[in-house]
Amino acid sequence: MPYNVVLRYTNRRRPRVRRFELVLPGSVDDCVKALAQAGPESKLLAGGTDLLPQLKNGLLKPARVIDLSGVPRLRAIEPGNGQGLRVGSAVTARTLELDRAVRAKYLSLAESGALVGSVQVRNLATLGGNLCNAAPSADMAPPLLALDAEAVVTGPKGERRVPIAAFFTGVRKTVLAPDELLVELVLPNPGARSGGSYLRHTPRRELDIAVVGVASQLTLANGVCTKARIALAAVAPIPLRATAAEQALEGQAVTPDRIKRAADLAVEAARPISDQRGSADFRRHLVRVLTRRTLTTALARASA
Repeated sequence: MPYNVVLRYTNRRRPRVRRFELVLPGSVDDCVKALAQAGPESKLLAGGTDLLPQLKNGLLKPARVIDLSGVPRLRAIEPGNGQGLRVGSAVTARTLELDRAVRAKYLSLAESGALVGSVQVRNLATLGGNLCNAAPSADMAPPLLALDAEAVVTGPKGERRVPIAAFFTGVRKTVLAPDELLVELVLPNPGARSGGSYLRHTPRRELDIAVVGVASQLTLANGVCTKARIALAAVAPIPLRATAAEQALEGQAVTPDRIKRAADLAVEAARPISDQRGSADFRRHLVRVLTRRTLTTALARASA
C-alpha cells in the first residue's frame, strides 16, 4: 500500500513554466520599444531571484520576458554630475557590497547589499529588482531614502526623475507605468563630513526578511549636524522617513541625549502591523533600538 501511495504522488503533474518569448535588448531604447510592443503580459528579468520562482510555481505566466542583462547602462556604476554617483538598476547586490566608490561615500547602501540573501543570491539579485518589487521590507530602500537618491525612469514619453521618497506608492506598487523602466539611481554627493549606517533585525542571522530596517545619515559642520536623514523599512506599507526625528537633530550638536530623543521620535513615525514575524509593539521597540544604533554609527563615521 505505501508503495502505491508513493507512485500516485510521484506521478502527479507538477506546474510547468508556460512557453514565452525571450527578448534580449542591447540598449535602454531597445527595452522601451520591447515594453511598448509587449503589452501587459510582459515581465522584466534582471537577476530573476523573484521572477523565476514565480514562473516555476505557475504564479506568473507572461507571454514575453525581457532580459535586461545585455544593457550596459543598467549595469554601470559611474560618477554623476556634481561628483555624485549613478548606479544602474541591474547592478547586483554583491557589486554594491564590494564596489570601492559605493563603500567610500555610500557605506549604508553597501551594508544593505551585503544583507540580501546568500552570496549566490547577491550575485544575481539587483538594486532595481529590490526596489521595483516594492516590498515594505526592501533592504536597499532605506539607505537610498537617507541619501536623498533619485530614480531615473524612462518610457515612450521620455525620461523623468522621481525622488526615491515618492517612488513607492503602496505594498508592491511603484510609480512605474507598465511601459516604463527604472534605468538608474542618482546619488548626490553626501559631503566631506557625512556618515551613514544601515541595520536590520531578522529572526535568523542570514537568508531572512527584515522585521525592521533603519538607515541613518548625518552630515556635520563645526560640530553641528547640518543634515540628518532617518529612513525606516517594514513598519509601514512603504519605506518612509522619520522627519520629526531628523529635525530634532539638525542645527544641534549630536549628543547621546539627542540621539535618544530622535529614536523616540522615529518610533512615532512608524505605522507597524502585527504578523507572524513580529508584533507591532516589538517593531516599535526595534525602531527605537536600531535608530539609536545607526545614528551612533553614522555620527562616528561622519566625525572620523
